Amino acid sequence: MKSKKVDRIFLATVIFLTILGFSVFASASLSLLARDGARFSNIAFNQTFFGLFLGSVACLILSKIHYRVWRKYALLIFITGIVLTLLVFAPKLGFAHNGAKRWLSIGGISFQPAEFLKIAFVIYFAAWLSGVKEKTATFRYGLLPFLILIGIVGAIMLKQPDTDGLVVIAMAGLGIFVTAGARWRDIIILILALLMAITATAYFRPYVMDRFMTFFNPAANSRDAGYQIQQSLIAIGSGEMFGRGFGQSIQKFKFLPESMGDSIFAVAAEEFGFVGSFFVILVFVFFVFRGFKIALKSPDMFGGLLVVGIVILVISQSFINIASMLGVIPLSGLPLIFFSQGGTSMFFTLAEMGIILNVSKYRKSA
Repeated sequence: MKSKKVDRIFLATVIFLTILGFSVFASASLSLLARDGARFSNIAFNQTFFGLFLGSVACLILSKIHYRVWRKYALLIFITGIVLTLLVFAPKLGFAHNGAKRWLSIGGISFQPAEFLKIAFVIYFAAWLSGVKEKTATFRYGLLPFLILIGIVGAIMLKQPDTDGLVVIAMAGLGIFVTAGARWRDIIILILALLMAITATAYFRPYVMDRFMTFFNPAANSRDAGYQIQQSLIAIGSGEMFGRGFGQSIQKFKFLPESMGDSIFAVAAEEFGFVGSFFVILVFVFFVFRGFKIALKSPDMFGGLLVVGIVILVISQSFINIASMLGVIPLSGLPLIFFSQGGTSMFFTLAEMGIILNVSKYRKSA
């Protein structure tokens, strides 16, 4: 299988999103600089060095490693992801932030192992289904393994808790499952099971129920989630058609919670307006289109499933974030990929882009 050059259009799209996202992050971070210079320096360093710089290095390295290597070590990678994620519950290693125990500190470096678990799940599930091939349509080799894997991952992530992350993994898994040739009956069963799981989680987890209640009546929770949604909509609306201008957001300084994190799309919409924010959405749509085109031209099933899973990981988080900021769905804690604060998220996102770029090097000729 002869190697070609990477898909330059996809690479240009990733570079554009990375530069645009970091620019909006820099603008949003001015609000923190005005309040707490020391914390600003720490977050800016993590985003720039660990996220952007090391992530770019990882992207470059992984773009040169043949993607079939990941299939060979898929089980080991998945087990490593499980172990690392379990370590957040270990004394002196894991620690909580905003009530969720999702962080791991090793050698003075803090990161979220769930970000590694996401790509580890995608790699292993893609490797499994590409191995069983047409048997994907059977219960024993298709639906059952999916349910077992989601059950294992779900038990760990709900313990943290990280309901949003679990939903993203489930969506990526469902996308891989459908692409691999699952039966429609099994797909419907999975969708119904997911809806039942969300309902049960909302019943047993008060914070999830609060999100749904706030969604239907934001004024009932005007101090927390309801306040964030209201201020987000104010920021988006005040951007009008063409925005206030880059760096000119007012909401980010005093009113908008998590302006560098969950709410960063609202900052972008206030500064770039309807036209600019709609353009951001279009770029993400093009990212999906180009990614799926790479998957379609992959020389084997594993490469195609791997790309599909990664693309869905990125786009599901991004569109859920945007939709929640627009008040279309309940508020989530998911980041806007390429934009939101989070060195771990940025690092693994760019690393995943390297994997897709490597698959694109071996694409079939049209």
